[in-house]
Amino acid sequence: MPRGASVIFRETKLKGAFEIDLEPNADERGFFARSWCRNEFEAHELNPTLVQCNISFSTRRGTLRGMHYQEGPYAEAKLVRCTRGSIYDVVVDLRPGSSTFKQWVAMVLTSERRNMAYVPEGFAHGFLTLEDNSEVFYQMSAFYNSESARGLRWDDPAFQISWPGKVEVISERDRGYRNYE
Repeated sequence: MPRGASVIFRETKLKGAFEIDLEPNADERGFFARSWCRNEFEAHELNPTLVQCNISFSTRRGTLRGMHYQEGPYAEAKLVRCTRGSIYDVVVDLRPGSSTFKQWVAMVLTSERRNMAYVPEGFAHGFLTLEDNSEVFYQMSAFYNSESARGLRWDDPAFQISWPGKVEVISERDRGYRNYE
């Protein structure tokens, strides 16, 4: 495989959750990099299915979106990338049999770094914008199903997520989630 034709996978402390970096191949024109490859995802035992892509755009720094997930049979893996601005991206392990159940990790995703978060099935996901006018691109392994959509409180004491700034904007839906039991 030529230089710059792969992605770099770094597993977090949560088994199955990864931070992914591009390996750019640069020349006088700029660079070329692969951001997704079914074979490489399969080689890392990640779900390579992509059925839906979404974009969220947040005008204000301090906008919180999450913590969202879908229950089976519509559980979804997500590949998340910040295409403009920067976000503090959080992933929470909700798999009851997991050794990291209820633990979380955070990654700063930026448009400059072009890094991504891989969120496996059975995990909740959310983020806080670190800049005004931040845009996030999501690729999902399952279609959105409103009856399976769930969420956690961003400030639930069961998880003790440490956010890097004040939450300035949050939807009523996200504010209204109950604490995890």
